[in-house]
Amino acid sequence: MQLLRLVWALTAAALCLLLLLVLHNQILKEGQLAAGTCEIVTLDRDSSQPRRTIARQTARCACKKGQIAGTTRARPACVDVGIVSSRQWCAMSPCLDDEGCDLLVSQSGWTCTQPGGRVKTTTVRTRT
Repeated sequence: MQLLRLVWALTAAALCLLLLLVLHNQILKEGQLAAGTCEIVTLDRDSSQPRRTIARQTARCACKKGQIAGTTRARPACVDVGIVSSRQWCAMSPCLDDEGCDLLVSQSGWTCTQPGGRVKTTTVRTRT
């Protein structure tokens, strides 16, 4: 009889431990990004100037080795680190499919020109 109680107690303890491990793993996974993905954390728009909208966004990325946070098709993405270090921004395809990409003269960013002539300028601010 005592052996049966001991077996039930050990079984219950093992189940509790398993449940705790599952909950612990679930809590750790929340807030983590899958490797090679990005998400927008903040997005601010300033339309105080006529005919001009200034947008600032901050993205959080979990890039793989050899990659760094960048922009692909107007969305945050992980891109090859060589693109950023060489400042050849258009190589990461930052514009939408129907837009043309041009480097700024200072190589501090790029412009995306839409077929109708509207130009979107993006400048890069690196963290220090």
